[in-house]
Amino acid sequence: MLHEDRLGRDMAHRAAIRSIERVVGENAPLQDAEEARSGIRAMLDAGSVLVLTGAGVSTDSGIPDYRGPNGSLLRHRPMTYQEFLHEPAARHRYWARSFVGWRHMAQASPNAIHRRLAQWEAMGQLSGIVTQNVDGLHVAAGSMNVIALHGDLEQISCLDCGALEGRGHLDTRLHEANPGYLERIELDPALVNPDGDVSLDDVHVEQFIMVGCLVCGSPALKPNVVYFGENVPAERKARLKKLETRSASLLVIGSSLAVMSGYKLLLDARSAGKPVGLINGGPTRGDAKANYRWRSNIAEALGILDAHQGPATHL
Repeated sequence: MLHEDRLGRDMAHRAAIRSIERVVGENAPLQDAEEARSGIRAMLDAGSVLVLTGAGVSTDSGIPDYRGPNGSLLRHRPMTYQEFLHEPAARHRYWARSFVGWRHMAQASPNAIHRRLAQWEAMGQLSGIVTQNVDGLHVAAGSMNVIALHGDLEQISCLDCGALEGRGHLDTRLHEANPGYLERIELDPALVNPDGDVSLDDVHVEQFIMVGCLVCGSPALKPNVVYFGENVPAERKARLKKLETRSASLLVIGSSLAVMSGYKLLLDARSAGKPVGLINGGPTRGDAKANYRWRSNIAEALGILDAHQGPATHL
């Protein structure tokens, strides 16, 4: 039984690594920008658009993406769920790095893309937003109907007893346990990863002191985010399915769709015969299946879409 458990864990880990390392290349010819804009504008005019966002919508807030030209995957492989769950040393390394990187994430504020999407939702053009990001910036911008597909860094859970704790409260406890730690590290904000951690040398990792769960004392604490190799919670999938059902179309913004949890939304929309639009700075996994493909700077594209529905909005 133990051998079977280990085998299953290893297979899941290898599948997660393949997902992380997936390279998204060109798989469809570029589409005329005006044709793409016109099609996506028609989707918005019809209303009930389900928007899926990826890391590309938060780069203007100072949070790097994964697979862009300067993406974090060029220097950093995210930890898999299997590593986090079963390797205490790896978990300790994550928390040391996260303690340094989290304050940069916490200081990030919504950009014009987040605010424009919130405005479109308030105008009734969107049925809701599904985001692959864990930064909470859509909610901070005022969007109401948001499903954080991969969770949120703001909440921490204990893997042993299930107790919950806010990330800010945990950060206070980590400060008390590690006086002077942050002052000894020079942080380059450009090296903060989308999952909230940074690259850190072994010496600083070893010097870091982790605190335990407030309820049971266990050091096995985990941010409530879905790691590579971890399943999206069933309750979240059920909410997503309801949102998909009442949506008339799908608009993907700032995602390469390399991860299956996002790509499946495109497959679902295509299966249901719903229009699909893509706005991204580079190729996506779904280019060959989309009705409209707009290769563009995202903030500029959304500004153009606004300009074609009336007076430009100043954000």
